[in-house]
Amino acid sequence: MNRLTLKYLSLNFLLLVSLLSSRFGTCDARQSVYWKGNRRSIAEGESSATINVLDHGAKGDGTSDDTKAFEDAWEEACKVAASTLLIPSDSTFLVGPVSFLGKGCKENIVFQLDGKIIAPTSSSAWGSGLLQWIEFKSLTGITIKGKGIIDGRGSVWWNKSPDYDPADESESTTTNDMVKEQLGTKMPKTKPTALRFYGSNGVTVNGITIQNSPQTHLKFDNCMSIQVSDFTTSSPGDSPNTDGIHLQNSQDAVIYRSTLACGDDCISIQTGCSNIYIHDVDCGPGHGISIGGLGKDNTKACVSNITVRDVTMHETTNGVRIKSWQGGSGSVKQVMFSNIQVSNVANPIIIDQYYCDGGGCHNETSAVAVSNINYINIKGTYTKQPIRFACSDSLPCTGISLSTIELKPATEKASSFDPFCWEAHGELKTQTIPPIQCLKTEKSPEAASQSNNDAC
Repeated sequence: MNRLTLKYLSLNFLLLVSLLSSRFGTCDARQSVYWKGNRRSIAEGESSATINVLDHGAKGDGTSDDTKAFEDAWEEACKVAASTLLIPSDSTFLVGPVSFLGKGCKENIVFQLDGKIIAPTSSSAWGSGLLQWIEFKSLTGITIKGKGIIDGRGSVWWNKSPDYDPADESESTTTNDMVKEQLGTKMPKTKPTALRFYGSNGVTVNGITIQNSPQTHLKFDNCMSIQVSDFTTSSPGDSPNTDGIHLQNSQDAVIYRSTLACGDDCISIQTGCSNIYIHDVDCGPGHGISIGGLGKDNTKACVSNITVRDVTMHETTNGVRIKSWQGGSGSVKQVMFSNIQVSNVANPIIIDQYYCDGGGCHNETSAVAVSNINYINIKGTYTKQPIRFACSDSLPCTGISLSTIELKPATEKASSFDPFCWEAHGELKTQTIPPIQCLKTEKSPEAASQSNNDAC
């Protein structure tokens, strides 16, 4: 091999080494940038900040007042988008009435509830009465999740609803006073909802349990884009006004894989609600799943696009119910109840346009219009009356349809009650058990004209 050939090969070898070094160098540089980017993200806390309430003075012993620590921890969490406020497991936190406000707060905060939060049982903590205990207000992207418990300790409120006594606050704190508090004090007449979301967008509730609320367990008011899943409520069947989930003036909600036991409606859908999807829910004890009562005190109510399906109900006073007061206006329309299994339910299917809680009501010429209500595949046993359609004289129900209804009496006494219809217009798409012979097949022209006047 001559000298020229060796020189040529040497140059090619050096060129190859240079190219390989350049490629590996580029890979190393890219990898360095990638990891540097991750470190920068963590350092700036863009998505990984965790704020523990214990680090802000919470004791978690079940007796010390941890309200201030929760407020301080929330203030810190609000500074960082997508941060997590941690309520750790194996601790019980006594927290008084508190509002977690969205003003100045970053988006997508996570309230990680792994421990237990309990409400105070002394009247001094509640003043003359509050509408809610724990409130999240005016937030975008708020999540509360975990395996923890919110315990409203409502029995002190339920026992004959004792009146509030201002003297309880004016007395000095002595050993005798402490004994009185342990034995039970007179609570305000106004009972608080355990957990309320107000004026928020993108609300998620997952995995938690709320038990023994003084009144409603979970409430959404003026909220959008709601998701509730794997949620549990647990209160006695005779606890007064303890709705499981209450929605009002809220849109675009899905509620699923939840177990609701309470003393009132498992789910209550009120005025201003639309695009609500409920499925795979177990309800009982309680009063069933209700739309309303609507139109109280001559108000206008608008509810539309409601779907309730794949639900089981047991030992409830009602199944699926629409209820409105005489004298109201507005409408309930485009509702579907599908695949509902009932067991020992007093009244599985109800429309009641004469709803009156407390008596003293009178027939009125106006009512909330009820139309396009579909019942599909509702089966099981009842203890009182299988179907009751009590519609308004002046504004009959229209567009009711029933398909695959099989309701059988759970007792011999229940078998004596037939389906009841009053000014109810619609269609039987299949044979039903029991037979429904009272549904009017013709549409009421008067109903159509009046419903147009009250269109939402």
